[in-house]
Amino acid sequence: MTLLRDEIAVVGIANGPFGSFPEYDDYAQMAIAFKAALDDAGLEKNQIDGLITHRLGLYTRAAEVLGINPDYAVPLLRHGRMSGVAIQNGVAALLTGQAKYVALVYGNNGRSVRDLYGGGGGLWAPFGMSSPGAEHALLYERYRQKYAVTPEKLATVSLTLREHARLNPEAVMQKPLTLDDYMNARFIVEPLRLFDYCLINDGAVVMILTTKDRAKDLKQPPVYISGVSTATDLANVSTPPRGYWREAMAHNAERVYPMAGIDREDLSGLMIYDNFAPNILYSLEGYGFCKEGEAPDFIQGGRIALGGDLPVNTSGGHLSESYMQGWALNTEAVRQLRHQCGKRQIKDAKAIQYICSAAICSSIIYRR
Repeated sequence: MTLLRDEIAVVGIANGPFGSFPEYDDYAQMAIAFKAALDDAGLEKNQIDGLITHRLGLYTRAAEVLGINPDYAVPLLRHGRMSGVAIQNGVAALLTGQAKYVALVYGNNGRSVRDLYGGGGGLWAPFGMSSPGAEHALLYERYRQKYAVTPEKLATVSLTLREHARLNPEAVMQKPLTLDDYMNARFIVEPLRLFDYCLINDGAVVMILTTKDRAKDLKQPPVYISGVSTATDLANVSTPPRGYWREAMAHNAERVYPMAGIDREDLSGLMIYDNFAPNILYSLEGYGFCKEGEAPDFIQGGRIALGGDLPVNTSGGHLSESYMQGWALNTEAVRQLRHQCGKRQIKDAKAIQYICSAAICSSIIYRR
């Protein structure tokens, strides 16, 4: 398990602006971020011999737009859970010598084309679900009743992440969010309110990976991938998971911490996939930071805020920075470990864990 530890490094990261840009399609936004990531790494595009695309419809068009002929090329589906899968694939390609420099490219024009996650999109899944938001609302309703969670406790997630976003000049949401604002917001699908839902915006993110030997000669201090693990909950994927993906997350936890050679108390912060606010709760429990049903109390008192014991989603996350389906959370982890986050910097950040709880649960531990 330790053979992978710190063998692969993130050497280039970039994103385009987040917001609404109907004049650019997702490929154009991705190309802007790709050029910036090359500049960040100090590489030329002809050195990129691995390409993994996510959400973009055609990997062939992506390569053509970028003007590259990679030896290794993999397209992935548009689901957000694929960001962790993409990084794992990039690690595997480098470890097996199939590529020397792998670009992971992502583009999203969801706001311009009016994607809907909250409702009104027709039947999204069996049993009358009208959207991902409907499924997550049903899932959280069961959790809320089982553990007697008040709305004020869940609000801590959205309020904390908004405060983080206000320290991030690239975040979409800069306006202060109060508890009254949260409580008075409309339900999208009860019991989830407007501010429990991820944003819908345009943007792009690119990451470049290479081996540790090549990384030491590049422009940025390398951030190493110390552990990576994926587990699934696919056998009953058409219904809301009764166990909140805990079994899959526990399986990941059993592997990713030993692989990285660290434990939970060694982490400087977490980047948790927050397509909906309750996912923060499920993830904290699934990876053993607290027991089942304890997360609503665990997050109180500033614990997950900057300056707290376990800062979460310091960029503002999907709820307040942008919805880049996990990618911006991974690049935030890298920036934190490079100590490039300015006012939102975690002091002396040394190790950050990315977590996605979904039908494919993934976890990546980055280390300075």
